[in-house]
Amino acid sequence: MTPIEENGGIWKYTSSTGWEFILPKYPSTSFPLGRSYHAATASQAEGLIYIHAGCPESGRLSDLWSYNPKENVWIKLPDAPGASRGGSSICCFEEFQSRTNNVARMNGYSGTEEIGGIIDIYSPRSHSWERVVFDPNGIEGPGPRSVGTLLTVRIEGKQYLFTMFGEGRPSPLGHAGAGRMWDDAWIFDIEEKSWQKVEWETIGPAPRGWFAADVIEIEGKDVVVLHGGLGEDNERLGDVWLLKFN
Repeated sequence: MTPIEENGGIWKYTSSTGWEFILPKYPSTSFPLGRSYHAATASQAEGLIYIHAGCPESGRLSDLWSYNPKENVWIKLPDAPGASRGGSSICCFEEFQSRTNNVARMNGYSGTEEIGGIIDIYSPRSHSWERVVFDPNGIEGPGPRSVGTLLTVRIEGKQYLFTMFGEGRPSPLGHAGAGRMWDDAWIFDIEEKSWQKVEWETIGPAPRGWFAADVIEIEGKDVVVLHGGLGEDNERLGDVWLLKFN
């Protein structure tokens, strides 16, 4: 599989003018290689976009990059620990003492196995990674998976990490097919370093991977919105769901 190589270029959308392709300010400097199955997130506090890992033309990556839209500059950060992977999930969350945004990374597929049981946290202040380990047995924490999601949500004013769904066992067809998908969701208490499984009060979305998810605010409360994805029957989905926390 050959990814699109755009030499570090960024596509910018403005509602009044449409799409614009922007090459880096310094084209001769380093930038992330073209890839698929990578993870991305943004830090509003620092005004940065982060890109992590994924699949180049061959193999898998473990790199982390930040992009500053105002300066139009890429910066390579320390590689994440552990196996190189695709289908990982990352998000930014506020570090309690410094009030700066750290980057959390978990899960992914190494090419031989689904990865779980670890949250790796990158600190821009120290330029280093910290590791949080848990038992991915479905009781103490979520099982190993890839192509899921990782988000930051606030529930009653407290900040948590949130993950759901994803592929728990890869398909024999590789990228051409769907494997066994998880149908669960979990929240992680950042201060206590503990997981709690989310229980649906009503019928929830079908198991899936390769979906889009984000957090929006409705009536002053964080709500997770989910769209689409790939089901266990290898069919693409177009549904939209909202998850509200009680």
